[in-house]
Amino acid sequence: MEFAELASEKEAEESHRQDSVNLLTFILLLTLTILTIWLFKRRRVRFLHETGLAMIYGLLVGVILRYGIPATSYHHKTPPSCTLKEGPASTLLLNVSGKFFEYTLKGEINSREIQNVEQNDMLRKVTFDPEVFFNILLPPIIFHAGYSLKKRHFFRNLGSIITYAFIGTATSCFVIGNLMYGVVKLMQLVGQLTEKFYYTDCLFFGAIISATDPVTVLAIFNELHADGDLYALLFGESVMNDAVAIVLSSSIVAYQPSGANTHMFDASAFFKSVGVFLGIFSGSFVMGAATGVVTFTKLHCFPLLETALFFLMSWSTFLLAEACGFTGVVAVLFCGITQAHYTYNNLSDESTKRTKQLFEVLHFLAENFIFSYMGLALFTFQNHIFSPIFIIGAFFAIFIGRALNIYPLSFLLNLGKRHKIRGNFQHMMMFAGLRGAMAFALAIRDTATYARQMMFTTTLLIVFFTVWVFGGGTTPMLSWLHIRVDVDSDQDLHKTKQESAWLFRQWYTFDHNYLKPILTHSGPPLTSTLPSYCGLLASCLTSPQAYESHEQLTDPDADLIRGDADLTFTFSDTAILTNGADAAFASGGSGWSANGKRSGSTSEEALERETDSREQELLSRGTRLVFPIEDHI
Repeated sequence: MEFAELASEKEAEESHRQDSVNLLTFILLLTLTILTIWLFKRRRVRFLHETGLAMIYGLLVGVILRYGIPATSYHHKTPPSCTLKEGPASTLLLNVSGKFFEYTLKGEINSREIQNVEQNDMLRKVTFDPEVFFNILLPPIIFHAGYSLKKRHFFRNLGSIITYAFIGTATSCFVIGNLMYGVVKLMQLVGQLTEKFYYTDCLFFGAIISATDPVTVLAIFNELHADGDLYALLFGESVMNDAVAIVLSSSIVAYQPSGANTHMFDASAFFKSVGVFLGIFSGSFVMGAATGVVTFTKLHCFPLLETALFFLMSWSTFLLAEACGFTGVVAVLFCGITQAHYTYNNLSDESTKRTKQLFEVLHFLAENFIFSYMGLALFTFQNHIFSPIFIIGAFFAIFIGRALNIYPLSFLLNLGKRHKIRGNFQHMMMFAGLRGAMAFALAIRDTATYARQMMFTTTLLIVFFTVWVFGGGTTPMLSWLHIRVDVDSDQDLHKTKQESAWLFRQWYTFDHNYLKPILTHSGPPLTSTLPSYCGLLASCLTSPQAYESHEQLTDPDADLIRGDADLTFTFSDTAILTNGADAAFASGGSGWSANGKRSGSTSEEALERETDSREQELLSRGTRLVFPIEDHI
């Protein structure tokens, strides 16, 4: 008995040492990635992004672990086995010489690996629990996307973004799912597939692989200062698309037709899944926005405590949504957007800097860790199923699904847009449909069945190909499509107010005059915006800081919606100033008042024609890539 206790303690020590080695391996991977990124930035290398680099290093380490290190095991004999007729139990109690030991379920082992359990001990240890990705690594990535959102461009293109994210993702899901169902039938016909692979499995694959993650493209856009509207369309679509994809995949899993065949189409089950989708998404949205709105601290005198509380409340939004049966990804995304809009204005100056830097660092580390792990998982995951027909079919399916997403929806959107989504923008959006962290996290979350294992392997290969090939080809594609770079972000302020929909102009006015004064210290005091008979309520809801700083405060979101009194244009020798003051202009005696109405002989249609001609002239410039000469490192 004493010998058994010593052996157990020794095995625990060896396991602890192995866990330390595994974590050290990932830290060294991240360190090597950071140093190589620094070198690439010094040399202005743009054909390979940091995420692609992290995957390459992960692949190299995976090859070494799989084939270069002798197999080690801490088992001294063949592990005992037992048969359970009622299925696997989450916890087992094992009686060994009168002592009970608790064992927990870790996952299914491939039948081909049963004889080599001891030799695969190390590979299993470097395989993380999928919940680590969802509960620890994904929240800072998604939150940072919402917290660092460029609101002006995002809200100006919100209608297009929502259309691409919701209708486009659903279209892509069903196109890919149906095409892959045809591929599965072909595989069964030629004898390449003998295991069960249902139509719902194909739809699930369509949902997870529709989650785009153009992080490589967006990083190059940001570095080259590409067109702001194109950046907003890609970034906004990818952020909202991730949220839609995860809810859509959950809805497909919830699809349970009644009757003997639970995998065929059933109208009632379909509408139930639609209801689940709407319920989960709307509930997650409300929970995230509400949590972001109520996040309020009075710890501005203690920036460290304020930053720590802000961080914990933000992360708890994700966990709270998951605990309530909603989707944490959607909740934490809208929590980040609302906190950037409201809570950020209540933080002290030091806390605003700390929160930005904190979430930026967490986002960088989590994202590169996931991409490093992708490379590692190609060799350490023990249940890979490589099916050439399925893989080739998946590549064709995602390209067709992306095309049927972008081009038809862009055509429909352009029917109602004054400023069209140009053809080169559409081609770039088609090209930038990379797959990344979200598709990987959704695929690895469940690899229990043969179908899910085949999906995971295929998803990995798709991520590798799109990140390396499409990510590396972003800069040449920008030049080939004649998309503007080195664009001054302030240049986009000189756009007509017609670009902002009437609904959002009204929302901005309501938010600026009422919501922001209630939830933050910015904006005009409620005593000056509410009617006189609400004076007592306005006095109670307005903070003393709002009175003290009203004269110095400017609304940081004033450029989201450009109203009649916020526009300044210069056309040829005619200047139009709409800043609230009357103005007369010397262009053949034509004059314009502050509200933008004509007071001379020039018609409003002539102004719009002049606007279009000036914009066309602007768009014809800057089509060549101009790389900065100065060194930013």
